[in-house]
Amino acid sequence: MSLAWISVAALVLAVTLSCTTAINVGVLSLALALIVGVGLAGMSPGAVLAGFPIDLLVTLVGVTLLFAIAEVNGTLARFTERAVRLCRGHAGVLPIMFFLIGFVLATIGAGATPASALLAPPAMAVAARARIPPFLMAIMAGNGALAGTLSPFAPTGVVSNRVMAEIGLGGVEWLTFAYNAAAHTLVGVGGFLLFGGWKLFRASAARADAADVETAQPMGLPHWLTAAGIAAVIVAVVAIEAMGLEPHVGMAALIVATILVLLRTVDESKAIARMPWGVVLMVTGVTVLIALLQKTEGMALITSGIAGLSNPATIEPIVGFGVGLVSVYSSTSGVVLPAFLPMAPELAQRLGGLDPLPIAWSMNVAASLVDLSSLSTVGALFIAGASGSGDTRKLFNGLLAWGMSMTIVGGVLCYVLFG
Repeated sequence: MSLAWISVAALVLAVTLSCTTAINVGVLSLALALIVGVGLAGMSPGAVLAGFPIDLLVTLVGVTLLFAIAEVNGTLARFTERAVRLCRGHAGVLPIMFFLIGFVLATIGAGATPASALLAPPAMAVAARARIPPFLMAIMAGNGALAGTLSPFAPTGVVSNRVMAEIGLGGVEWLTFAYNAAAHTLVGVGGFLLFGGWKLFRASAARADAADVETAQPMGLPHWLTAAGIAAVIVAVVAIEAMGLEPHVGMAALIVATILVLLRTVDESKAIARMPWGVVLMVTGVTVLIALLQKTEGMALITSGIAGLSNPATIEPIVGFGVGLVSVYSSTSGVVLPAFLPMAPELAQRLGGLDPLPIAWSMNVAASLVDLSSLSTVGALFIAGASGSGDTRKLFNGLLAWGMSMTIVGGVLCYVLFG
């Protein structure tokens, strides 16, 4: 068996085990890359580890540390409480408000998982008090967080944009974000209408007393400093982009996070412990294995197979469906995007020199659309948030069906948006 086939088998094994076991696929991928590269290809360990994405590591550490600080010291919670109080308890407005809160939190850098972890408990508690169906609230709040997950400031967006830049598709970060936000807004609004959200606007609809929704905690100096730090990172990155230069989000976030630690706005050890180290290791480890596949021509084998099933008119929906199906069971940022995005240029070339951007956008959007499944972290957070206030088994089944249906919806949307 050629090295190309062996490296492909290693990737298949890593993805399969990531879907069926709790093992960190980053650790597994790193080990498989060393076994195949050093043991079978005769490469030195240094040559294999040259694929380790140090720049991406710095970016992920900077961004996740900054928002771990905001979460640990209560800044994000305080802004969420104030946003919810603006609804004055109107039942029909509450799911929309949680959609918007999730979108803003994820977009400014928290990402979908931290935003959902913050929103799920109050969102599901408010839903129970206002007699809003928990499935409807989960769809709205979850899709709001996922709508912002490909922001250039969010961890998944950082991963996606870095991979796209490496394959020659950089400079479209905000377009990628906009397509994903539009897709999630569309399915969120569709779900809201389909499952009776419009009924909540009737005069007889249940309301939650504004005082019951949430009592806002006071803002202290650490919270204002943290909010100012996050705003400074966003303004700096946008200003640098406007000057035609390439900003480094991770560097800016790491510097601001360090300043916030020195100003004693947070217990540093708690913030570092809150960072998603498992995800960071997952993303970087898979990237090493993908780099090995490119060296052994394994990536070319995979793209040949996909190209053989597609034509220029069907490549976007086929890629969207396939990537979405894998993403239901596997990590979008840690496995799916690092593994599939590098195939976009060669797929486009094999199908007659197509523009690779629509293919890459299909992968990004389709992978994200399924992430509200009960098998994903975001979906699981909303199920956990509903415990004690509803039928969690029913919610589990509903979100599982929703996630699986998004594989088909994602394929259709990719055809409409990019086909």
